[in-house]
Amino acid sequence: MEFANPKILWLLALLVPLVAYYIWRSRQGGASIRISSVEGLRKAPKTVRYYLRHVPFVLRVVALALLIVAMARPQQVEHRTKTNAEGIDIVLAIDISGSMLARDFRPDRISAAKEVAAAFVADRYGDRIGLVVFAGEAFTQSPLTTDQPTLQTLLGRVRSGVIEDGTAIGNGLATALNRLRESDSKSKVVILLTDGVNNRGEIAPLTAAQIAKDMGIKVYTIGVGTHGEAPYPVMDDEGNVVQTVNMKVEIDEQMLRKIASETGGEYFRATDKQALAAVYEQINTLEKTRIEVEEFTIAHEQFVAYVLGALAALLLEFFIKRIILKRIP
Repeated sequence: MEFANPKILWLLALLVPLVAYYIWRSRQGGASIRISSVEGLRKAPKTVRYYLRHVPFVLRVVALALLIVAMARPQQVEHRTKTNAEGIDIVLAIDISGSMLARDFRPDRISAAKEVAAAFVADRYGDRIGLVVFAGEAFTQSPLTTDQPTLQTLLGRVRSGVIEDGTAIGNGLATALNRLRESDSKSKVVILLTDGVNNRGEIAPLTAAQIAKDMGIKVYTIGVGTHGEAPYPVMDDEGNVVQTVNMKVEIDEQMLRKIASETGGEYFRATDKQALAAVYEQINTLEKTRIEVEEFTIAHEQFVAYVLGALAALLLEFFIKRIILKRIP
């Protein structure tokens, strides 16, 4: 509750001397006559008129107080905020080839990539985000959406081995671009994450990069994997890990840098999970969603209720004073 004219409430202080004067006058008494004894009057029963004798004054004071509050214009104030977000359309293209099971990340590359990507998605309020996965071929795991819970669920289901193995970077990028083809967003971004060298697919990575450039789509590329050698799991026919073998990490960084530079993006190398998280945090900073916040206030006037209360008090005072406490001359 707020008041449009709060200074008027100081008038309530005038009620204090009014009440004080009434009390003083009541104690002075009215006209008096001399009698021999008041003993009989003390034992006389008290009527309703006796108990109601001060009620008219109380009602009048209450009415005055309510009218003063009404003049101060009490208001129920509602503060609202309107947010206009100019979002960015982002497609995450994640490599799910067998090499993403390498354990130079904890617990492995693909699990770390999913976890860090999930945190990135949760921080992108107002953006539409899609998900593309690729190995020997590519497919869309999720179209562009603002439904973060569903996207997080689909991201959690990403795993290696569901499609033919290999690393079709060009196909993965082309599929991501296709998801953005009909986007009317002013800002469109692809975040391409891979740990290898393009060895499959019908579309060359640099050809896809040229298409992205023509479409005005910025591509950030991330190479994941430690320097030197990394432990790769060896599995049996049932998918159980029987041993790990150290193998050389090969990432076509030159090609990933060229894709990024051609499209106005950047290339990043992540050698562990913490570095990968830092990469996504940097991309999150570079691609900020434009959010305009408009605040406005709605005031609902409440003075009518106080005016009606004052009128009711005055009517009740009139009824008690003129009907119940009426004096006959």
